[in-house]
Amino acid sequence: MQKYILIIGACGQIGTELTFTLRSKYDNDHVIASDIREGSESLMASGPFEILDATDYDALEEVIAYYEISEVYLMAAMLSATAEKFPMRAWNLNMNSLFNVLNLGKEKKIDKIFWPSSIAVFGPNTPKTDTPQNTIMEPSTVYGISKQSGERWCEYYFNKFNVDVRSIRYPGLISWKTMPGGGTTDYAVEIYHKALAKGSYTCFLKEDTALPMMFMDDAIRATLQIMDSAPKAIKVRSSYNLSAMSFTPAQMAKSIQEQLPDFKMEYEPDFRQAIADSWPSSIDDTNAQQDWNWNAEFDLEKTTEEMLSNLSS
Repeated sequence: MQKYILIIGACGQIGTELTFTLRSKYDNDHVIASDIREGSESLMASGPFEILDATDYDALEEVIAYYEISEVYLMAAMLSATAEKFPMRAWNLNMNSLFNVLNLGKEKKIDKIFWPSSIAVFGPNTPKTDTPQNTIMEPSTVYGISKQSGERWCEYYFNKFNVDVRSIRYPGLISWKTMPGGGTTDYAVEIYHKALAKGSYTCFLKEDTALPMMFMDDAIRATLQIMDSAPKAIKVRSSYNLSAMSFTPAQMAKSIQEQLPDFKMEYEPDFRQAIADSWPSSIDDTNAQQDWNWNAEFDLEKTTEEMLSNLSS
């Protein structure tokens, strides 16, 4: 009997691509997309869709019962830069949606949960280079505080109630299919659009700000990989470090200039610089490699080639 999957936050940057990938893996009708509002025309046409507020427990429970859902991917969240402007709204969305899904797992109404964490769980006192799986966190943003709290609750629900919840700490994500949604690493997507449209880009981070990044194909593959792993292989029930590449805005500009020699980059750091300064510059993901055989496929050069070729076609 084939399982039914619910994606909450299916219209976001990750959720959109995750929905299409899961629908290509399973029957379209077995992957239910949901969000607070409708998504793109292609997403809406590709399979079942429900308007759903992730903070509404009763509505969520009703959708899960109606479709006989066994797996939930909770992708709904207010991201770092936006959350700083609306802290209480961000806390309410990020935490209450997680509690709702964890409690449905506790009540055995769903079998397996994916919930994404982020490098935002780390703070200014965290070791910057090759940040280890277990280290000082002390996040300094609303988004990071909610993600660190979420990690602790995920581990608690696994230990106390045997809820099969799995998580990875996403780095900054780069995709040509969807625009970013208010994160501090958004420059790494915007830059490609501006490079092709205007031949120049003004970056909101300093040129030497190194951050961990990942091409979306790798992020989606990691998400499916951890969910497909045997329960005994998942030894970290808070959230796994995940790594692919680290680079600065200047290094990204140089990679673009190798294909578009006339591209110009300027720098006007704003409030997002302080957020970026509190995050690691590179991540050690040895645990993910050892526990469920994680290995990234995209580096900066391959990412730039993929982004420019797809955005210009």
